[in-house]
Amino acid sequence: MRQIPLGVRLPDRAVFAGFLPARNSEALEHARRLASGELAGITWLCGPGGAGKTHLLQAICAAASERMRAGYVPLAQVSALGVGVLEGLPQLQCLCLDDIDQIAGQADWERGIFGLLREVEDAGGRLIAAAQAPPALAHWALADLGSRCAAGAVFQLRVLDENEQQAALQLRARLRGFELPAETLHWLQRRFPRDMRSLYDLLDTLDEAALAAQRRLTIPFIREVLRSAAGTRGG
Repeated sequence: MRQIPLGVRLPDRAVFAGFLPARNSEALEHARRLASGELAGITWLCGPGGAGKTHLLQAICAAASERMRAGYVPLAQVSALGVGVLEGLPQLQCLCLDDIDQIAGQADWERGIFGLLREVEDAGGRLIAAAQAPPALAHWALADLGSRCAAGAVFQLRVLDENEQQAALQLRARLRGFELPAETLHWLQRRFPRDMRSLYDLLDTLDEAALAAQRRLTIPFIREVLRSAAGTRGG
């Protein structure tokens, strides 16, 4: 774990090695170059929920923190604290702002981020923002901020298809030190939401249960864990 601004902590799985490139290989390569210090300026990552925006942002921050001052700020979680949360962030050489569309249209926030962006750029740093839509389609109160963001590198992340999801889950399992049987993988895909965030969270929960019980992730064991969880909630 790495401690970063606002008390937010990056999960251990927030690494490039756990990100399946699939059709997002160009964005992944750009992200690696940002984290290495090879690239600077503003980068915008967009795409629907579950496309991997947060994973890539956190991986950039984790890798960049090995060689520069880096921070990850989830605006959807901290925006209620007010624009004052931006204070001190210009000192960072790599700043990752998640869910920037959450503050689009709010003039005070946009002025704060515009000033932050100018300071980061003037210092030769890098600011990476993530949102569902590209900057040209966001509802900005400050037109200059929108045009500044649109002038940077913009990447549209593609949601993984069914086969790519299987490869991504198997990659996550191997990084956690176990193999995910094919029949178990297909069973999970048929019975649970097909977005990667939900599937990753489910896999992590099941792996922790398997470690505690010293069991393999077989379908009978997963059913047992899920029945137990449902019983606990019902009680």
